[in-house]
Amino acid sequence: MIFSKLSEKIDSLDTTIISEERKAVLQPLIDFIQSKLDAKTTVNLNFICTHNSRRSHLSQAWAQAMGSYFGIKNLFCYSAGTEATALFSVAAETLSNSGFKVDKLSEGSNPVYSLKYAENTHPIIGFSKTITSNFNPKTGFAAIMTCSSADQGCPFIAGAEQRIPITYEDPKVADGTPQQAEKYFERSTQIATEMKFIFSQIKL
Repeated sequence: MIFSKLSEKIDSLDTTIISEERKAVLQPLIDFIQSKLDAKTTVNLNFICTHNSRRSHLSQAWAQAMGSYFGIKNLFCYSAGTEATALFSVAAETLSNSGFKVDKLSEGSNPVYSLKYAENTHPIIGFSKTITSNFNPKTGFAAIMTCSSADQGCPFIAGAEQRIPITYEDPKVADGTPQQAEKYFERSTQIATEMKFIFSQIKL
């Protein structure tokens, strides 16, 4: 069972605000997930941005939680960057405030977080890593490009079965300002709403 606070957050998300233009951007990911489920194979999604610190982690966490919410089996979500930095603490806090249970497992320049969305499931392990990291799948995955700079700067993703650009504005623009928490909440909610729409379209 998904944690009740997180489930309430998901229930509250209004997918009707998504424009038809944006739905067209999301459709290739819906098609990829559906094709894998129809073939009764594992669905591997790797969310990629430049630093693997904000948008890619938010996307990974929300996609994995939405899959569980909609009862989708054999879904494995990952994240990576064209370079490794660190999962930004405010991104982790934003997930915590939405109902994920977030624990910091290690300190240092690239700390490791446990991001848990349900009582009896394995947590998402959140830390910054590159596309070539052994932590991520090597073949048969969709590479979802969550930032335009990674999409433009990394034209080839080795092993990706499909490359799908679904880009988001970086909440980093508000770092260190009074709007920081609000901007991260806004971006997280946008990503969550779009992931809800994507997984709500899947036919089991």
